[in-house]
Amino acid sequence: MISQSDIRNIFFLGIGGIGMSALARYFHHRGYAISGYDRTPSALTKELEDEGIAIVYGDDHLRIEDLRFKILDLSPADTLVVRTPAVPEQNSIYTYLREQGFDIRKRAEVLGLVTRQMKALCVAGTHGKTTTSTMIAHLLHPTNAFLGGISMNYHTNLLLDKESEYVVVEADEYDRSFHHLTPYISVVTAVDADHLDIYGTPEAYREAFAHYTSLITGALVMKKGIELEPRLQQGVKCYTYGMDNAENIRIANGQITFDYVSPLATIRDISLGVPVWVNIENAIAAITVALLTGVSAEQIKKQMASFKGVWRRFNIHVHTPKVAYIDDYAHHPQEIATAIDSVRKLFPERKLIGVFQPHLYTRTRDFAADFSRVLHTMDELILLPIYPAREEPIPGVTSEMLGGQVVEKKDLVAELKKRVAECQEPVVILTVGAGDIDRLVPQVAQAFKI
Repeated sequence: MISQSDIRNIFFLGIGGIGMSALARYFHHRGYAISGYDRTPSALTKELEDEGIAIVYGDDHLRIEDLRFKILDLSPADTLVVRTPAVPEQNSIYTYLREQGFDIRKRAEVLGLVTRQMKALCVAGTHGKTTTSTMIAHLLHPTNAFLGGISMNYHTNLLLDKESEYVVVEADEYDRSFHHLTPYISVVTAVDADHLDIYGTPEAYREAFAHYTSLITGALVMKKGIELEPRLQQGVKCYTYGMDNAENIRIANGQITFDYVSPLATIRDISLGVPVWVNIENAIAAITVALLTGVSAEQIKKQMASFKGVWRRFNIHVHTPKVAYIDDYAHHPQEIATAIDSVRKLFPERKLIGVFQPHLYTRTRDFAADFSRVLHTMDELILLPIYPAREEPIPGVTSEMLGGQVVEKKDLVAELKKRVAECQEPVVILTVGAGDIDRLVPQVAQAFKI
């Protein structure tokens, strides 16, 4: 890697990604000249540009030359390039930077440097990473954090505090990225197989998590019952957590309250700021980490009650007698099942109309049977075309293989209006997916607000 003392400019390939944008903001805050590339503009890239970060769009190396000579004097001698795996190898800007001899590093490698500068509180696992890490950051506030989603409390995915010795980090297993981190304390929420385009088998996926646990220097907080044999360094403690750490659970008037009980502490009457059933377990993990870092029971109760959640993590956008509309980031069969279960608990008497945008051809192919089984537990299903992200199409792999009507994004609102009009009973609309379905959320919400 280029010497840290020589770096003046940092160029982010895929700067519009939630994790990349946080890292770009972090280094911008530290005084580096930041610029970047993304395929298309978004609300997030506009925010970065408003903060003074130059961004080019599209897949045209001439645009990077324009950026190089007219905006910044980018040269391999003083510029570090940070790349997200979401940018494909054949991207022409990526190719151009390689050919010009720029030092190109994965986002995880650069984030790994940050985790060695502070005590890193990391959250790994197939599900629940973003909500749990955002909870931890809120419980410890003020602190530093790189979040995998936009905190509804702070309206950002990056928190900075010069006084805190901690940094909260979402530990992404894709492409073994989390192997670059040095966790002080880490949560592992789940090891249900995913990213089989990278790992090949569920066993290899779990092996990656086993290796990850060997990097922890302080403590592991692991969900009970998961298929993981940790490989902890000598002196690293292991704590397990699960729903049995929540006692006296009460659900009333749209609120969930419970008692946290573990060998670390007993904390009575904790109210979940976001009253979703799965958040009980996320909260238990987050509370355990907070206690290990010395946060008081009083602070934990206060902060958990004021937790507003994460953008696209079970956000209720419309709640009327006729229609409720919920949006969630779920893109793995188990995550979708959890979202559906939460909807059924909150609205047991309503008809559920689901909209799913599959994310990646490989994930759709590898989990087609599980997707189909879970999706068809909803009363009605609408599918959008597969969001490809970094992938090229795979022959025969389409949304149609999951069963259900496939509509184009431009036709979704009209289709939902038609179905709701045909329903005699109250309905819940649930949109799920990790692609660009989020850009449809304002349109759907507007269509059903009174």
